[in-house]
Amino acid sequence: MSAALFLAAMAMSKAADACAVCYGAEDSAMTAGMNNAILMLLAVGALVQGSFAALFLSLRKRARRARRQRDELRPTHGGIS
Repeated sequence: MSAALFLAAMAMSKAADACAVCYGAEDSAMTAGMNNAILMLLAVGALVQGSFAALFLSLRKRARRARRQRDELRPTHGGIS
């Protein structure tokens, strides 16, 4: 049984070969597509991280502005500062 499985694997070895990316063929269309996909994933990740950073900076700016407005509107006691 194992000998038959081994012979079948040897006969189909061409179909089981690794793709051009695994072999490192730099001029292959598949390699170029894979590189473009990796760059796209990096760009999306950078965009999401940049968006989070902008969100937190915006929230910090709004909190400072609200704190400043709150401090300016402090009530006076009987008209005396």
